[in-house]
Amino acid sequence: METFLSHHEMETEQAGELLARRLRAGDVVAYLGDLGAGKTAFTRGLARGLGFQGRVTSPTFTIVNEYEGRIPLFHFDMYRLGGEEELFDIGWEDYLTRGGVCAVEWSERIAGALPQPVITVTISRCPEHEDWREITIEGV
Repeated sequence: METFLSHHEMETEQAGELLARRLRAGDVVAYLGDLGAGKTAFTRGLARGLGFQGRVTSPTFTIVNEYEGRIPLFHFDMYRLGGEEELFDIGWEDYLTRGGVCAVEWSERIAGALPQPVITVTISRCPEHEDWREITIEGV
């Protein structure tokens, strides 16, 4: 288990970039964290670390965004899904076998459908400093 303390968004992105250097095709990264915790900022760093050069945005309304780099990144936001059964409608099983990294926001909504092993990234606000984040990475 690794823990990082992020004082601003750029440090959250840097933590994502550090993790990306250790990822392999087929890895699944499950995010846990409240709304606005920094999951998309972490994913910007993850995408950069995987070789993507463009703009990274939240897939809240599209469910999944794809980013091409040395390893493709499939960035999911499961917030709007009604449950695991809706995963099949978006081609979840196909994404798992396409040779990329799947980064999953709101992963707790589909916990039963996540393949094992999974890398878990928990991002939480620090109680004493609301704008700081604690980032915990497990399973690498």
